[in-house]
Amino acid sequence: MPVLEITDAADERLADYRDLTDVALRRVLEPEGGLYIAESAKVIARALAAGHRPRSVLVQEKWLADIEDLVDAATPVYVVTPGIAESLTGYAVHRGALAAMHRPPLPAVADVVGDARLVVVLEDIVDHTNVGAIFRAAAGLGADAVLVSPRCADPLYRRSVRVSMGTVFQVPWTRLPEWSEARGVLHEAGFELAALALADDAVSLDAFSARRPERVALMLGAEGDGLSRRALEAADTVVTIPMAGGVDSLNVAAASAVALWELRAR
Repeated sequence: MPVLEITDAADERLADYRDLTDVALRRVLEPEGGLYIAESAKVIARALAAGHRPRSVLVQEKWLADIEDLVDAATPVYVVTPGIAESLTGYAVHRGALAAMHRPPLPAVADVVGDARLVVVLEDIVDHTNVGAIFRAAAGLGADAVLVSPRCADPLYRRSVRVSMGTVFQVPWTRLPEWSEARGVLHEAGFELAALALADDAVSLDAFSARRPERVALMLGAEGDGLSRRALEAADTVVTIPMAGGVDSLNVAAASAVALWELRAR
């Protein structure tokens, strides 16, 4: 691999890594530019194992050995000082390496759910920490796939990837169309749509689990507002987690873990 020491933060070869804390710029660089940023040797390794291709790697000298066996001879590796790394990204890079990765094309929904029995549907969840945590729960508790709405936060956003511990590369996922089309796609695939929400006619999670359908699409809504009216209208069943202590609900990531555990394959 070509190892190139760069001493100027303004070097154009570092453009993919510059101003990562600028949300608007990151949106341009990642989804629209076809790139995302993978952080740490462990996450980079998982991305590579999933077949994703790096455009370049940014690393500090003391962590160079961690990535030497990961990337191929065609991938440039830029070695910088800690000061340059921080001036580029806007934060102290403690995890050793960053990689600018080419974003793979999203698969069709039918391909992602073809053999699935339990999928998670994320509607308009905007917090990248929650998205990453839900992917980690999906991987650890046996969900087969994750489907995200058109306006849901990007699972390949750097913070989502980091919080998920790289499981965004492990769990198959793609984006759904709007509910007017998505409901039919999921029903055609044989899924019962179970909306996790508060409603007068909701059934308890344990009661739903006792009659668990063969194929379940667990729907989770945005922080604060929860699932939209269109999502609730698309659902076949509304499911709620019984609560105590005057608390009406859990954070969406915590709720996903509880529901996935209860709906796991026995």
